[in-house]
Amino acid sequence: MSGPSVAEDGALAPDADSSRRGLAERSLRLALLGSRGIPARYGGYETLLEELGPRLVERGHHVTVYCRSHLVPAGLEEFRGCRLVVLPTVRRKHFDTPVHTLLSTLHAGERAYDAALLVNAANAAFVPLLRAAGIPVALHVDGIERRRAKWGAVGRGVYALSERLAVSVADELITDAEVIARHYRQLYGAATTTITYGVAADHDPGDEVLERLGLESGGYFLYVSRFEPENNPHRVAAAYREVPGRTPLVMVGDAPYARPFIDGFVRGADPRILFPGGVYGRHYRQLQHHALAYVHATEVGGTHPALVEAMGYGNCVVVNETPENREVAGDAGLYFEAARPETLSRLLARVLDDPELCAEQGRRAAARAEERYSWDRITRQYDEVFRRLARV
Repeated sequence: MSGPSVAEDGALAPDADSSRRGLAERSLRLALLGSRGIPARYGGYETLLEELGPRLVERGHHVTVYCRSHLVPAGLEEFRGCRLVVLPTVRRKHFDTPVHTLLSTLHAGERAYDAALLVNAANAAFVPLLRAAGIPVALHVDGIERRRAKWGAVGRGVYALSERLAVSVADELITDAEVIARHYRQLYGAATTTITYGVAADHDPGDEVLERLGLESGGYFLYVSRFEPENNPHRVAAAYREVPGRTPLVMVGDAPYARPFIDGFVRGADPRILFPGGVYGRHYRQLQHHALAYVHATEVGGTHPALVEAMGYGNCVVVNETPENREVAGDAGLYFEAARPETLSRLLARVLDDPELCAEQGRRAAARAEERYSWDRITRQYDEVFRRLARV
């Protein structure tokens, strides 16, 4: 028996089964809040909502995504079927997220949403505002945020309190990795629903960004992450000095409020390292598609979208050894220790010297991504969550 057809963007295409489902199941009015918004121009939450929102629309729901005004093109009110509500914020490190989420929850509370997905454990304090308005809430808590190096004592304290609050105020907690689910279960006795991130690889994305950056297909290493200490861009840059040969390393990323840290490893970096800044959309897919191998150096968080995407593109993935990263990459990963940059240097040299190893690990990565990280399966899981919340 054949499954549902799939549209070019990876979404479920309308068919007889989906039409019958639409008659049997009521469409929901859904709000997605707490991120910077879509189109994705920053990180994991934004990638999640960009992929999830349109697929929920394909399933017949009415989806509203709340966005920050400085990150959305002027006048953009709709994206791939999702309605965008664009609101201002205070663009300072400790105020950006809470101010925007407060305004978003106040706005959403005046609308008749059937359910809401609120992302980021730090936003737990705003869940009661939505529930007071009669909107049931799933809270996506992502990684263990209080472990991030960018937060001082106050920030870590806020996240610790937010974790405790999250387990008592949300109708349902969402984690994206079993390691994070276990943290909430062991520390708070809280049950969570684990739903990973996904990948929908574009295997014909073009190559114009390669020409712009002076790259050759299969001729560069790729690193993608926010340039923050717990993602170890400084250690990756340091390790690359000891890698032999002329192969470039493309380090894609940036971070607001982190300029002194970024300048510390960009200035005077190995001349083979390219820093193109943030790269999104088609050009990002081109870089993933044409890479020789992908370097993943995060040490905090759950399922990282860029790692899953690299696997989906069949890249050999060179991965920092953490429980979360091991959970995602499994035997498809080649592992190093970020705290010991020489282990990364040796591993990258090995990849250069052994093309068969690189190719075999890429095949394993692609197979694992296809089995575990389908956006359509993930969308069905979120659909089930929203229907539980809305009691339909």
